[in-house]
Amino acid sequence: MKKPAPRASAPRRDVIGCSGFPVPPTRYFKDFAFVEVQETYASMPGASTVKRWRREAPAGFEFGVLAPREIGQEAFRRGKIVDAALDSLTEIVTLLAARIAVFTCPPELEDSRANRAAIKEFLGEVKKRFERIVLEVPPTWESTAAVDLALAAKVIPAVDPLSFGLAEAKVAYYRLPGPAGHKSRYEDPAMERLAELALGARHDEAFYVFTNVDMAQDARRLKRAIGSRG
Repeated sequence: MKKPAPRASAPRRDVIGCSGFPVPPTRYFKDFAFVEVQETYASMPGASTVKRWRREAPAGFEFGVLAPREIGQEAFRRGKIVDAALDSLTEIVTLLAARIAVFTCPPELEDSRANRAAIKEFLGEVKKRFERIVLEVPPTWESTAAVDLALAAKVIPAVDPLSFGLAEAKVAYYRLPGPAGHKSRYEDPAMERLAELALGARHDEAFYVFTNVDMAQDARRLKRAIGSRG
């Protein structure tokens, strides 16, 4: 009997976007296929604004949502403040039909066994609320902490590929804070290295999210460099 031809593997998907809208949303939707909504970090946007984003976004556009800062400030311990923030986040995620919720730790959060345990427990409790959860730990933590903790909690680690390297995961989430902080932009050598890493990655799906001041320009440069439509 003739053996069936092997099934072609699905093409890798590289998704490039920004944290927040660096340009008006209607213009942003023409250039990118993903945004990490950062307005939810400091204060929740109004329902009418959120519904307008969803309505104006083209078919196939994806939203991720940044969790309120109160959750990290409370060191991921459940209580009235954290539960209220979670409820607000869940409402925005539902209105946007967002697939991703991004939780970040404040820079001052200490890398301790107690904090790691609290984060793991918290993520385990809230996992049922969101399709995908991303975790970013402070850059002061040991280099493998984000991946180790995320794997233990069964969520997606967020790392900076230029300082950490590539994560070994089917779905990867890379946040790009700028080479020297939020107000810096990526020069050509750094962008070339980032493109080299992206093209050599073996993920099924990878998100590259710029969070620096020149995020829109740098995101477009990466799109051109790797030929991504995302």
